[in-house]
Amino acid sequence: MTTAIVLKGYPRLSETFIAQEILALQQAGLDLGIVSLRHPTDSAAHPVHGQIEAPVNYLPEYLWREPIRVLRSWRRVRKLGTYAEARRAWRRDLARDPTANRIRRWGQALVLAAELGPEVDRLYAHFLHTPSSVARYASILRNIPWSASAHAVDIWTTPEWELREKLASADWVLTCTKTNQEYLSPLAPDPDRVSLAYHGVDLDRFPAVAGKEYSRHARKSELPIRILSVGRLVPKKGYADLITALAKLPREPAWRFEHIGGGPERKRLQRLAAGLGIGDRIDWRGAQPQDVVAEAYRTSDIFALTCVVAPNGDRDGLPNVLMEAQSQGLPVVATNVSAIPELILDGETGLLAEPGDTAGIAAHLELLIRDADRRDMIGAAGSARVRRNFAFSDCVGSVVEKFGLQARPSVSRVA
Repeated sequence: MTTAIVLKGYPRLSETFIAQEILALQQAGLDLGIVSLRHPTDSAAHPVHGQIEAPVNYLPEYLWREPIRVLRSWRRVRKLGTYAEARRAWRRDLARDPTANRIRRWGQALVLAAELGPEVDRLYAHFLHTPSSVARYASILRNIPWSASAHAVDIWTTPEWELREKLASADWVLTCTKTNQEYLSPLAPDPDRVSLAYHGVDLDRFPAVAGKEYSRHARKSELPIRILSVGRLVPKKGYADLITALAKLPREPAWRFEHIGGGPERKRLQRLAAGLGIGDRIDWRGAQPQDVVAEAYRTSDIFALTCVVAPNGDRDGLPNVLMEAQSQGLPVVATNVSAIPELILDGETGLLAEPGDTAGIAAHLELLIRDADRRDMIGAAGSARVRRNFAFSDCVGSVVEKFGLQARPSVSRVA
């Protein structure tokens, strides 16, 4: 089986979970190529990207930039017996979604269908919105099956009519949380068409640290307490609430907040922090490669991510950074949104507040700042649960099986 994996962009620092899945499929023996709808925008890449050997085909990000390529592809595929069917499907979608983006998806699908090698017998798209639209149109044109992996924004911001039609067209769909599965399954013609596959955390890349090697234990009495968050600066991550909660904390014991990640809300959030009088306590580090993120997990005291449901309905599924932080023994403060309670047991493996409850978030943070033993207890419980139930080497098995393959055992499996 030769599969073309359709992605919105590649490589991306914020989508490590996709890269680790591609590497696992490669190691399991899948013959694959990558198709990206956009060129990379990050200046760095994770080590996992360097291990992926698949060739990458970048489709025209904007059709007007490569008109000859698009025209050549159209001339080629319009001769196919499947062209009329694919065009009808696209025009039905365009009537309900008359946007430039819908036209771009069709143009990208034409190029994809024209440039696919004859050996490709499956398309597999990550995300049910744009990448799946391109994959769906191209699958009709080339008369090959397609499947998809659904995550978060693609589920909650895509209209129901489009989800229904894509679920009917794809021969199987994976999704990364039970919450997502329960929402999508009733929209599919057959509920079994939607399967659960948690992303999991790669324990080879995030090995356990304990005892004297665990730097956090050696600095229990050190100040300031280091609070870390990793995530894109977008509305659904709830960073305005987190900054507001930080401003409610007492000045003592001393603390600092460190953020890793890019995003369009950075300047607004910096102004908010300055206005609340805590700008001097925050380090904005921007997007960073995985080795830098891993070191930040190991040397911080508390991890915080206070997600919300954005005004447009967008929300996180189960943020991978929560699993990564917990794998390193960090006690986590988060919110009761979407699938986060599938990972965090409130009061046992982490502390959960209601979304938008800045006073509750502040109370959880203050409790952990003041109580080093509580930090250790919750951090250890969270790490044990992640390693028991969310190891990537176990979670990826259901993905690999969809391709008729068997996952390669992890070389550093932690019990």
